[in-house]
Amino acid sequence: MQLFKITLTLLALGLMTSINAQTGALKQQAITQPKTVSELDYRAQTLGWMVDIDKAYDESKRTGKPIMANFTGSDWCGWCKKLKAEVFDKPAFKTWGEKTVVLVELDFPSRFQIPQKYKEQNTGLKQVFKVSGYPTIWVFNLDKDENGQYKIEALGKTGYVKGVLAFTEGVNNMIKQAKENK
Repeated sequence: MQLFKITLTLLALGLMTSINAQTGALKQQAITQPKTVSELDYRAQTLGWMVDIDKAYDESKRTGKPIMANFTGSDWCGWCKKLKAEVFDKPAFKTWGEKTVVLVELDFPSRFQIPQKYKEQNTGLKQVFKVSGYPTIWVFNLDKDENGQYKIEALGKTGYVKGVLAFTEGVNNMIKQAKENK
């Protein structure tokens, strides 16, 4: 009887170990296969920001405001998260942004997959602006040539800057200098 209990206990432990190993493998598989967001459901991680450069272009033309593009790794980049929390999420920034620029988020996430259309758009803009680190924020004007291709007038770039006032003053200076140089 004692041998039967030991065998039964070892069998139960082996079964639990096997289940735990399979569960761990499933968890690992879930981690390595990022969730895909549909084109209809895809939104910027920060309220009030656009994700589509064509729509940003239209808004820029309508309002006369330059575009401010945030190249970010929203779910993995520590400095990007810090900039979002310390600057982009603040009411003073949101007020400034609505008055001053067209906000565009160009995301390079690792825990979810953005729609292919935006992945290609973001990668193309990353190459054009020669972005090599995150966060990188570019301020620019867009125009179209006779073939409908975008022409970029870069006004300046920045990265992480602590505080809304310091950040917005830096961008305001970029815009002001570009206007003075015209």
